[in-house]
Amino acid sequence: MSSLPATLRSSLDDVRAHIAHLEAALGVARDPQTRSQLKEQIVGLFRTADALEREAQTLKSDVKALAGRWRDADTSGTSRVGASSRVDHLGASTFVEKGWSRLALGDAVNAELALRRALALAPGDAHAETLLAWACLEQGKRDDALLHLHHVLLREPQAGLARACVGYACLTASAFGEAIEHLSRVVRQSQEPTAILYAHLWLGLVYASREMYVDAQTCFAQALALGPNLLQATFELGRAQWFAGDQLAARETWRAGAASNTFNPWGKRCAEQLAAVERGEAPARPLEGARLA
Repeated sequence: MSSLPATLRSSLDDVRAHIAHLEAALGVARDPQTRSQLKEQIVGLFRTADALEREAQTLKSDVKALAGRWRDADTSGTSRVGASSRVDHLGASTFVEKGWSRLALGDAVNAELALRRALALAPGDAHAETLLAWACLEQGKRDDALLHLHHVLLREPQAGLARACVGYACLTASAFGEAIEHLSRVVRQSQEPTAILYAHLWLGLVYASREMYVDAQTCFAQALALGPNLLQATFELGRAQWFAGDQLAARETWRAGAASNTFNPWGKRCAEQLAAVERGEAPARPLEGARLA
């Protein structure tokens, strides 16, 4: 009998069931359109498996770090001399990876917990503090986020992702001019691929929020050229196309996003949005509601 927790075993069973379904469908598929649709689903399933593999590697690192802390503990229950004061960069990197993974899955609360643990192990780590600020922004904690970003940029003025997150913070405050200034600076000057990728995404959101949908589409397309798996950009591209009046293109964009990865939160949102517009419901505009998107 499997020793996996029931929730994880259920998720893996879902993937296996999807594989079995596709195997059966391939056996009877004859027309080109059906085979093309199956190809898209297989590609999406491969991406899902790849994401699960990365998550498994992160979990494995967590377990290794846990074993290391057990090993370092004194059998009397007290820590070895100096152990509590040392900077544990290896353990911190494990929590940074976990925080990034949680952010990618839209779980900002647990991302924040992991990143605060990383900073406890490696105080002043710029990457961990930047990601922590991002996690705070996703929860509406703008003041906390800006404080962390201020600390990072004081130490590293050229930190591209931190600068992009400042632009994102301005966007969430509807300070569009400042957002464009910060994000455009990242696009022009940064050498960090992740910073440039998200600067394009957030610039797209700025333009969409200002109803500049052609410019927004350009930014989302640039983000997807840099990161084809960034399904948030796919979702937002569809929304920009919709409000620009090209509803057919929007449907196709959301359909492709939904097919590419059904387990990704933004893939699910693409599917949900497609279903909603098919029912006659219009998408929400970018700044409608308490949070962006």
